[in-house]
Order: sequence, then structure tokens, then C-alpha cells
Amino acid sequence: MADSGVEPVARWATVPGRPPVAWRAVAVVAVVAAAVHLAVATRFGWHRDEFYYVLCGRSPAWGYVDQPPVAPVLARLAAALPGGVLPLRLVAIAAQAGCVLLTAVLAAEFGGRRRAQLLAAAATAASPVFVAASLLFGTTVLDQLAWVAVLVLVARALRSGSVRAYLAAGAVAGIGLETKDTIAVLLLGIGLGLALFRRDALRGPGPWLAGALAVLIAVPNLLWDARHQWANFRMARVLAEQQGGAAGALTHLPTMALLLAGPPLVGLWVLGVRRLATPAGRDHRWVLVATVVAVVVFTAAGGRLYYPAPALTALFAAGAVRVEAAATARGRIWWPAAVAGSGLLALIVGLPVLPVAADTDLRSVNPQVMETYGWPSFVATVQQASAKLPAGTPIFTSNYGEIGALTILGPADGLRRPVFSGHNQYALSAPPGTPTTVLCVGQWTPAFLRRFWSQVTEVAPISLPHGLSDQETTQHAAVYVCSRPHGSWAAMWPGLRHLD
Repeated sequence: MADSGVEPVARWATVPGRPPVAWRAVAVVAVVAAAVHLAVATRFGWHRDEFYYVLCGRSPAWGYVDQPPVAPVLARLAAALPGGVLPLRLVAIAAQAGCVLLTAVLAAEFGGRRRAQLLAAAATAASPVFVAASLLFGTTVLDQLAWVAVLVLVARALRSGSVRAYLAAGAVAGIGLETKDTIAVLLLGIGLGLALFRRDALRGPGPWLAGALAVLIAVPNLLWDARHQWANFRMARVLAEQQGGAAGALTHLPTMALLLAGPPLVGLWVLGVRRLATPAGRDHRWVLVATVVAVVVFTAAGGRLYYPAPALTALFAAGAVRVEAAATARGRIWWPAAVAGSGLLALIVGLPVLPVAADTDLRSVNPQVMETYGWPSFVATVQQASAKLPAGTPIFTSNYGEIGALTILGPADGLRRPVFSGHNQYALSAPPGTPTTVLCVGQWTPAFLRRFWSQVTEVAPISLPHGLSDQETTQHAAVYVCSRPHGSWAAMWPGLRHLD
């Protein structure tokens, strides 16, 4: 059946204006996805960012230099449970399962029945960007959940016209802003989309109250950021420079299309755009505007490739509705195969299913898997080096992953020394007292360290087992004993702090 632009909604809808959600069927998709993640959730170990979230959460604040407060709070709560890193990974897996279910609900909001909902849910479950993000706990997977939830709730509010529905969308948007600032771009895109295609909704109080509620929830973090010289914006500029700015982001757009969605599922995005361009998709065309705004803004700002990815679930949902309406025999074979192919790619690239050496070879595609490997070996190296120094000699690390590993894993290995860093959030901390000898750990160079200490001695290299490499070891990393400082720690501290 061709997409005629008019679909017989009334005869099968149990919710006014929306088909029923096939909860049992889409729940099976979510459970299968969760089971795959759970099977390899702790195959390697902690990620450097997970250490960081937990330690930030142990120092509660309304903000941090590189994130709002929600992820650190959740990380602290999860890390307090038994099981090491597993409770954090369970939160990440639950967030991805939520994205899968909500994409199905979004397909229903677009008029999709059971088949469309299943296809939309499966596409999200098989998309490399969602699979890779839910490998570990962090702001990315929580941000994805917030984006998809906002899209669903806005679609629901537009359908019902209820102020309560708009307030629900505003509340989730506010929590999203307290999770990761990038959702502000989605809200900008939604606002522009409503102004272009749903002006009728803007005549009522709902959207305005929702926006006010979102801002109100975000105010504590905004005040914290303002008091700290807009640290989040400074951090965003640093990350954009590392990405290569707008030019760098633009050159990576083809990679986004192929690797984030999975090559077979790019076609579903195309069908989603075509669906939203038809008369049947006009009421939902605001999501197309929101998606375009997200891609354009993050590209122009030099943002990371995965920042706008959650908005593309709307294209999965709309494309699935188009596929269902066409109902061709070829489509019944092609789309399950496309999902399976994308899912296989996502497993290989996004999860630790391959031998460790193979994951090293894939670092250029997705470095995150290898960042979960080798931290116990790192801690053991530092512990052996520190055992030769007097008790109380502090450890100074080059990045937050190192201080996290030594603080969280170190005590079980017998390492009980004060550990400091000047990286990101730790740059706001006061420097250590007056130690004249310190163990410097990480990607320091002797030339850099000699700017601060007259005597610098390398005592042990830092490496991964079996000669493998990750972010920590791609450059020379080592443990150094540094003594005879050039002044007090307070005088040296500005030169030792860094944002990156």
C-alpha cells in the first residue's frame, strides 16, 4: 500500500489520535538489547569517565567545569552499591532500554502501529551510537534518554493540547539541562519547529509554561556556572578546538551518518524525512526542524559527532511509519536484515566482544572500549613505585582518569596516599600543602616537570599488558619522583592546572 498521506487511524486507535503502543513486542526488543549489554558489561572494567563521575559526586555541587550535577549524583549513588562498576553499567543499560521503548512510543505518536513501533525500536537498539554510548555510565547515555523523552512528551502534548502534558515535557527538559547542556540545542530546535509548523500550539500557555519550568529547574546550575566564570562554556570551546572547530566537524559528517546510525539504517532516516515532507507528516514536521537545527548548530560549533544523534530517533520513528504504510514484501525482508546488519556493526564497534588486541585496532573508530581496559595494571605500577617513598608522599596525576583509578581502585591494592590532580574539576581545588617530594604520574614529559621541580627521575613506565595501547599509553606515560620544587605549590598551581 503506497503512502497516500491519509492513514486510517480511527479504527485502531485506543488513545485519541494515537495507535496503542505494542508494549509486549517492543519490550522484547529492549530486553534483548539489555541482555546483550549485560553479557559484556564488566568484561574489562571501569572507564576513566566513570571514575570521574563518582569522585565528582562525592563532592556535591550544582555544577562542575564540564557537566551539570545529575550524572555525578547518580554515579555516587550507584557506586555505593556492591558490585564495583556493575551498578553504574546497569544504569547505562536501563537508559538505553528507555531509548528503545521511547522510540517505539514516538513512532506511535507519528501514527505508527505495531510493525512501525517494532522497526523504530529495533533501529535504535541496533544503532552504533546508542550501543556504544550505553557501554558505560555517563552524561552521553543519560542525555540520549532525555532527548528522546522530550521528543515523545512534546509530541504527546501537541496531540492532547493539555497543559499538564506540556509541563511534563518541561520538567524532563529541565532535568535534561541538569544532565548535559547540549539538550538546550534540541529545545531551540523544537521552539523553531513549532514556530514554523505548529503556531497554533504557541497560542496557548502550554509551551511557554513548559519552557519556563525547564529554565527554572536549570537555574541552580546556571548560577553555579556564572559564579565560576562560565566554566562550561570555556570547556566547550576547548573541546571544539580539539575537534578542529566547524571545519573539523564538517569533515566528519559522513562518518556520523555511517557509523552513528549504521550504514543500513541511513535509508530509514531518508524515509523519515520523506514521511515528514508529506501532508500526513505535516503536524510532526517540527521534529525535522529540530533535527536539522541540532546537526547544524553542533557542526558550526565544532561539537562532537554524537551530540545531535538522539534527535535522529525521530527520523527512525517517522521512517518506520513510512515503511509500515508501504507494506511491501521486499520491505518485510530488507528492514529486518538492515537492522541485523547494523546491530552486528554496533556490537563489533561499540561493545567489548572482540579479543583485546582487536579492540586496540578499532581505537580510531571507537576508543572507548579500550579505555575500560588496564586500570588495575596502572594502579599496580603506581603502587610499586610509591612503596619506595616515605609515607605521606603525595601523588600528582596528569588527568582525572588516573586520580580516579588510584582513589577508587588503589585502596584495595594497598595504595593509601593523598592523590591530587589539576585536570578539569580538580583545577578548582586548592593545591596540596607543602610537600617537597611528589610522585608525578601520567603523560608528563620530563621537560615539562622540570619547569616546576629541579630533580625529576623516571622510576617506571606506564603500559598496558601485552603491549596494547589506549589513550593513556599512546604517548609516553610514566611515574616520576619529583623533588626540589621551584617555589610553593600555590605558586606552581596555575601552571599545573588544565582544561581538556
